[in-house]
Amino acid sequence: MATAVGLAAVSTPILAGAAGFVLVNQTGSALADVAARRTGTSEWRPLGAAVSDGARTSVTFSDPDCAFDLKARVAGDGEATWRAVNLCEVSSVTLRRDSAGSTWVDYD
Repeated sequence: MATAVGLAAVSTPILAGAAGFVLVNQTGSALADVAARRTGTSEWRPLGAAVSDGARTSVTFSDPDCAFDLKARVAGDGEATWRAVNLCEVSSVTLRRDSAGSTWVDYD
């Protein structure tokens, strides 16, 4: 009986989910109105972050999913979106953007 219980416990997945993280702005411009949505959905949730270029800010966040799109208003250049950002098991997310408007993320 103990063996069956032990096997059931091992085969049950542990749900990590997204938690708070540090947002680092390395885009070359200030960011405002930072928001997140689950990848594949349309509902944006404000993260309450405005981040100067080169600055970092703590973001309070909790969700059972891991994959999110992030968007922000870029000073003097409209809106930018970072797609399919993994917010599980990360301590910081660095948003990057080149002069052509391409976006990517680095993780710590």
